[in-house]
Amino acid sequence: MATTEPIARIEARIAPELKAMFQTAADIENITLSEFLCKSAREAAQSIIANHNVLKLSAEDSRAFAEAIVNPAEPNEALKAAAKRYKQEFGSAS
Repeated sequence: MATTEPIARIEARIAPELKAMFQTAADIENITLSEFLCKSAREAAQSIIANHNVLKLSAEDSRAFAEAIVNPAEPNEALKAAAKRYKQEFGSAS
């Protein structure tokens, strides 16, 4: 964080054993309990967000995706009909 003053407050009720474990970890890192909790929560949130925003494909799926990009299939009748309806509803994209 750019500032050492808190700009928002979060409260949580946790078991005393869990608080003691967090405090031990903070002591090992030589930081305050608040710093430890903020750092840990930030890292966890960044990881969750990154995992949510990244599409991971198997090698087989990656090859199939690349092949579809390089050699796209011809549009079928359903896709042509959907495109026609879209153009009628929204006009053509220019």
